[in-house]
Amino acid sequence: MTDAPDPNRLNELSERIAAAKKQQEPKPKEQSKVSQAQHAWRMIIELSVGILIGVGIGYGLDVLFGTMPWFLVPFTLLGFAAGVNVMLKTAKELQEDNAAEAAMRGEGE
Repeated sequence: MTDAPDPNRLNELSERIAAAKKQQEPKPKEQSKVSQAQHAWRMIIELSVGILIGVGIGYGLDVLFGTMPWFLVPFTLLGFAAGVNVMLKTAKELQEDNAAEAAMRGEGE
């Protein structure tokens, strides 16, 4: 009597193990259109808030000192610049996150 393993049974077992491992693997997250829209709205809101804060500070200083357009214009421009700066930081953060996810999946090469 030989105790040699049956190759057909081993192949079936290997296939079942591979199928079980495949089911256990986490599915890759695909960035849906909804999350892309959320990122777009986030960036728009960041820009808008920067401008509104600049307008608010400029208008407040103009009312306080009685010099109507002198503080409003530069603080509006500073608010715009701050909003763009925050938007760029957010875009860089999202790009780094996407690159990290791609590297984890092995697609970054």
